Amino acid sequence: MEVNYRSTRSDAAPIPASQAILKGLADDGGLFVPDQLPVLDKSLGQLAEMDYQDVAYEVMKLLLTDFSEEELRTCIRNAYDDKFDTKEIAPLKKADGAYYLELFHGQTIAFKDMALSILPHLMITAARKNHIDHEIVILTATSGDTGKAALAGFANVKGTRIVVFYPKDGVSPIQEKMMVTQEGDNTCVVGIHGNFDNAQSGVKAIFTDQALREKMNRAGFQFSSANSINIGRLVPQVVYYVYAYTRLLKNGVIREGDRVNFTVPTGNFGNILAGYYAGRMGVPIGRLICASNSNKVLYDFFTTGTYDRNREFILTSSPSMDILISSNLERLIYHIAGDNAAKNKALMDELTRDGKYTITEDMRERLSQFTGGYATEEDTKEAIRSLFESDGYVIDPHTAVARSVYEGYRKATGDTTPTVIVSTASPFKFETSVLKALGQPVDADDLDLADALSKIAEVPVPKAVSCLRGAAVRHTGICDKSKESMQKMVEKFLGIED
Repeated sequence: MEVNYRSTRSDAAPIPASQAILKGLADDGGLFVPDQLPVLDKSLGQLAEMDYQDVAYEVMKLLLTDFSEEELRTCIRNAYDDKFDTKEIAPLKKADGAYYLELFHGQTIAFKDMALSILPHLMITAARKNHIDHEIVILTATSGDTGKAALAGFANVKGTRIVVFYPKDGVSPIQEKMMVTQEGDNTCVVGIHGNFDNAQSGVKAIFTDQALREKMNRAGFQFSSANSINIGRLVPQVVYYVYAYTRLLKNGVIREGDRVNFTVPTGNFGNILAGYYAGRMGVPIGRLICASNSNKVLYDFFTTGTYDRNREFILTSSPSMDILISSNLERLIYHIAGDNAAKNKALMDELTRDGKYTITEDMRERLSQFTGGYATEEDTKEAIRSLFESDGYVIDPHTAVARSVYEGYRKATGDTTPTVIVSTASPFKFETSVLKALGQPVDADDLDLADALSKIAEVPVPKAVSCLRGAAVRHTGICDKSKESMQKMVEKFLGIED
């Protein structure tokens, strides 16, 4: 089955996966979605006998059909290697009746590594396949984790440059330190005076600026994206849902065909959308439990059918979820509208114009697999504290949001289906918040706090954190949140300013 990718906002002809990865965003501002979803051609039992790399190939070959086996296996081999501190890549840990899928064993200790370790390899391969001789400029907005993972993935990759925008006062100290100390002459990091939604909106506006695109083309550049709007980010995430299910199968927790629930801490909606795709490809997923923090725009959407971003933006201890415009939700809206681009575009136009939209009852019925929940800051702290006291297992605030929401769901429904909680970041990335939740003092340097957390959790400080000690700050760029200011920073970095 050949899978191509079409825009969520028009009926333009679909394009191959490699071209969609290079473009990042469709010309009409829509997101690329597969024109059909294939079903796994290996049984779950067969996949249970494979390691992560082989499972990745079996899943991705079905969605990236214009990549040859050799090309795809090379990308996978280069991505999932000793950059990860465990051969399992994504181990499952049981604690307090749930299974935690640890997606933070990569070089930036967050789940974004799962996709951003492979995206540069997919992109360079795609450029070669499509005879691209322009330099690829990766333009990305981050709420904290995507930025560092993308920087680490693309640093010093020949034929690419990368520009990352982040909210100056909206990430954790460790997250910021990881980004501003990033090495690589092809990297640029800029803090904006605004929030993640401002950064994301600015990046989208720059992407769709035709005059800038023509200017860059003349100078030998072309844009692409490492955000989760890029289908090359989404496809690798489907893998770990398949992998998690098959590990439960291999370990005798479930039998083939049994359903498994997944609880996902959710901001931009790409992670949980990958779970939705995994289910449509044949993984027996029961509930997809969408966990929000106090910025509960998604919880309200699943509860009422209205998406409304007209509300206060709240800074929380789980900053990667401090998002009011969940870009990847557009892909789900497209699908529940019957893959109807016109219906989806009308709703997205409403969102741009009014800051909200309401889906039809028929569309709501197609969301029956999803359940929403949210956790307050106090709920988050309690989830960290109680799990450590019961099991000696330390989790970060994002994972704690998911745990809190799952506990609420389990009590409300009595659902005893085996459940995987997607653990999206190491607690060492948010050691101040974690130590506070554990009742520990936090009046020390961030790296000293990491040492303190290491003693309490009885886990070594990850290399991604320990290597920051003494690292020089290389990126000091700051601008306001306007598209014009952000664009000037991009043009300056590329040497094409007027």
